[in-house]
Amino acid sequence: MRRILLVLLTAAVVLAIAWWLAGLPGRVTAEIGDLSFEAATPVVALGLALTFVVLYAVFRLLGALIRLPRFLRERQAARRRRTGDVAVTRTLLALAAGETGDARREASRARRLLGDTPATLLLAAEAGRIAGRSDEAEAAFRELADGGEAAFLGLRGLLRQAIEREDWVEAAALARRGEEMQPGAAWLRRERARLAVRAGHWSDALALADADAPKAALATAAAEAETDPGRATRLAKQAWQEDPSSAPAALAYATRLRAAGRENRALTVIRHSWSIAPQPDLADFALALVSDKLQRTQAAQRLTEANPEHAESRLLLARTALEAGLTGEARRHTEAAIAAGLNQRRLWLLLAEIEEAEGGDTEAGRLAQRDALRSAATADPDPSWRCDACHTAHATWHPNCPDCFTVGSLRWSTAPLEASRVLLQDRSSTFLIGTD
Repeated sequence: MRRILLVLLTAAVVLAIAWWLAGLPGRVTAEIGDLSFEAATPVVALGLALTFVVLYAVFRLLGALIRLPRFLRERQAARRRRTGDVAVTRTLLALAAGETGDARREASRARRLLGDTPATLLLAAEAGRIAGRSDEAEAAFRELADGGEAAFLGLRGLLRQAIEREDWVEAAALARRGEEMQPGAAWLRRERARLAVRAGHWSDALALADADAPKAALATAAAEAETDPGRATRLAKQAWQEDPSSAPAALAYATRLRAAGRENRALTVIRHSWSIAPQPDLADFALALVSDKLQRTQAAQRLTEANPEHAESRLLLARTALEAGLTGEARRHTEAAIAAGLNQRRLWLLLAEIEEAEGGDTEAGRLAQRDALRSAATADPDPSWRCDACHTAHATWHPNCPDCFTVGSLRWSTAPLEASRVLLQDRSSTFLIGTD
């Protein structure tokens, strides 16, 4: 209805103008050289109007012809964008369905149609990654990382690839670049700390550790890896202060104190740690400079006086007494350990040595020695460095478990006898299965 009214109104205006032009009086005369032209005023006005319309149409046509190439290009680009968007959607669907071949093909088509945009590069990289084409994925991630705002996505993809191939040095470098782009990202800081551990960059791992991290283990490892003596001493002291019960931390600190000529301070550190958690390596350090056997027993007594009832103290005193020929004293400490409930292999082997030293040539002595050895065969296993996470035993301490890589998980402990038997049975079964 509105359109009809508009048409009627327009027609009325045109008729009014035509009526007005038809009523114009006079004539128009024009002379050009020998040519002359004369017409009524309405005819001239109508001619001028028609001339304007024709010129307007001609200029519009010329403009359309000039704009035609750009119009065709824009139309083709719009068609390519629509087709490229369809290829992107199909790539996402193929990735979700696990169709690696379709995903790679559609991702390549999307890049060809839309160009190397962050979205197409990321899709191409993911398609290559799930298809096992690490070279394609890495090339796309690197091109994405060299871009602008989306460079972080490329770095994250390269970081994941470096972790998968266990290139810890490259992964740590990529993580540092990533944190420069996204400072304060909590997950990236944790990832950097984990990568620093895997790469053996203990100082970096310590600097990146959060409040709940095992800083004693990290500081101990950093002190062992540090070449500067002063910084190594400060790191070892930090480790010991974080956890005085840690024998590795105490040994790291005491070793550097001894190297600096501060023997009394070194022994104070060892005694303090022994009073909290005795461990044989602490005793080895404390007695390392004492060669006289009687003096070794006295040094052992000074070391254990703050925790004399502990099993490690009993065993140390018994061992040093036996080495000094004090078999009665050695037997007293050994029997006290047995009376306290200790039933470890090393205890019974030590008792067998005592029996041999006291009466090995007699029938009673040989019988007692055999009884001790028989008890050793069925006794609990000796303590070792055992991982709290995977329960694997290790001969020496490590800042992280060599099997499961958990930091600060190794503890000086004894596995229960039943657990040891289960472990032996599992290993035997694995061996039998592997040899069939």
